[in-house]
Amino acid sequence: MITCQTLGPIEVTCDGHPAPHEVLWRKHLALLIYLARSPRRTRTREHLTGLLWADKPDASARHSLNEALRVVRRAAGDQAIETKVEQVTLHESAVALDVDAFEAAVADGDLEGATAMILGEFLEGFAVPGASEFDDWLSAERRHWTERCVMVLAEWSGQLAREGRVEEAVQAATRGLDLDPIAEVAVASLLRALTLAGEPAAAIRRAEEYRHHLGEALGCDPSPEIERLVEQIRKGRARPALPAALGPSVESRRAPLVGRETELGTLVECWERVRSGEGARVALIVGDPGTGKSRLAEELGARARLDGAMVGSVRAIPQDRDDPLAGILAAVRGPLLDAPGLVGVPPETLAAFVGLLPAWQERFPHIEKPTDVEIGPAFTDMLRVVTEDTPVVLIFDDIHYMDEESISVLRAALRDIPRAALLICLVTTTAHQRDDLDHLRAKIGRDIPGVSVTIGALDRTALHGMISWALPGYDATQVKRLGRRLSMDSAGLPLLATELLHAVACGLDLQTLATAWPEPLRTLDQSMPGDLPDTVVGSIRVGFRQLSEDAQTVLQAVAVVPDRADPAVLSQLLELPVETVLEALDELEWTRWLMSEPRGYSFVARITQEVIARDMLTPGQRQRLRKRLSEITGGGG
Repeated sequence: MITCQTLGPIEVTCDGHPAPHEVLWRKHLALLIYLARSPRRTRTREHLTGLLWADKPDASARHSLNEALRVVRRAAGDQAIETKVEQVTLHESAVALDVDAFEAAVADGDLEGATAMILGEFLEGFAVPGASEFDDWLSAERRHWTERCVMVLAEWSGQLAREGRVEEAVQAATRGLDLDPIAEVAVASLLRALTLAGEPAAAIRRAEEYRHHLGEALGCDPSPEIERLVEQIRKGRARPALPAALGPSVESRRAPLVGRETELGTLVECWERVRSGEGARVALIVGDPGTGKSRLAEELGARARLDGAMVGSVRAIPQDRDDPLAGILAAVRGPLLDAPGLVGVPPETLAAFVGLLPAWQERFPHIEKPTDVEIGPAFTDMLRVVTEDTPVVLIFDDIHYMDEESISVLRAALRDIPRAALLICLVTTTAHQRDDLDHLRAKIGRDIPGVSVTIGALDRTALHGMISWALPGYDATQVKRLGRRLSMDSAGLPLLATELLHAVACGLDLQTLATAWPEPLRTLDQSMPGDLPDTVVGSIRVGFRQLSEDAQTVLQAVAVVPDRADPAVLSQLLELPVETVLEALDELEWTRWLMSEPRGYSFVARITQEVIARDMLTPGQRQRLRKRLSEITGGGG
């Protein structure tokens, strides 16, 4: 059998060996590939001679065709070519084209295998001088296969992005643009992948490059769909302008999402069902502390935001348990206040929130404060109207701390507006038990449409992936050796694994530190800093010292704040300008020390807060900060 690689520079083998020289003659190759791509692999002699030997007299052209057919038979076997009357047929078993294998892989859902076959444009660099009709056919084939390959690369990029493999998604989309710089599907995939990789500025630059290429090639502007995507990217949080000396080191705390491909895919599929009009759904994320639950929810929100959804996040703290409707009011206080469809909400519904939230009073000064309005029905009515204009994704993190009234309101919304474009993502831990949450979890997928995913510790393969990312200079032996140590010291928890790898990247030698953690049957939530191995505590210290001076100062202050930290309060507490505090908070959020929501900032992980408060502040500093905080807040913290 003759095998031809055509997606890229042509390569030909015969039964696994280099093809005979005479098979590689241009017109012989052209005939071979043209027949293999023809309907039923059949053409008339007259058609073939006119295609490749139109410049010769008929007798000479027919002789050249016969000679070419003889070469094919010699290479592929006597049965390779069948001639009947004036028709020439290439047998199916005679020639195998990579494009056929490519399409078979796509049909089987093997996008990774299909994209591995794309090595360039169809018959890259190949031409047959003096055969204008063949050149016309070749140009059309190239357009077809370029478009097809770009489409598959974009689809593969999207699948990688859904699984959290964003760096690979960027590479796949870039390959598509290399084939066709003005392919809309490729640029859309690249913009999404770059944004999900934490590089929105790079995405905007590529969008401008695309606009330039499109203007030069076609004299037109990008489509409305691309313009909307770019606008969504511009609205997102941009990477803060970190000091040059800090950039590379702090980036190592932004580890890629590994070992969560299946779970993220399940969550994204749930969102896509909402987006496609299948109705409201709930997505529940459950896991031990430190397993990356919040990160998983963040990745889901990022993808929904790029799809045009309005995304809001609320994080509960222990004090919220005794504050009725605190969770609902936090959601209303934040993203819902800027929802495009809010103008269509009835005044009586808006009045419920105008009476409770100052920001709503400023936004709707003409609406009078109500005397008696139920928040729950008003929240549902508002979502009903808002989701008619824009899909909504609401993320409620640490809901085991949320008040019961808020959870009841969320359940009522799912029940009363089942066709709304609404996704409610709930994040909780296995370390806290609540009857109402257990009851909710039991109904998901049955009485309540949605999904529930449970995440645990990372396995050795995932940890090796993190090591290869953080320490690209490590060879396979070094990766395995560090992987064993990382597995012991982090117990497979992404939070601790990230801290350890960041510290190693900054020069920490794990072999110099002892380890004796975790103790049997103890979770991260139960393990205070004193219970952690020196490697983990030392790694958090290393990460802290890599921050800018202002970020260190602000992080120390947040560590002693019992509630969420407000930038204005931090400014007073530290006697720093608000702008300086906000820049430091951006750095701390970007490097995943802190997370923000409408009510303020809090640590991503309690264990790091404990280490910072204990090890990075002296007793006197803690006491002075707490005293000053009490004076500022009137004793309320």
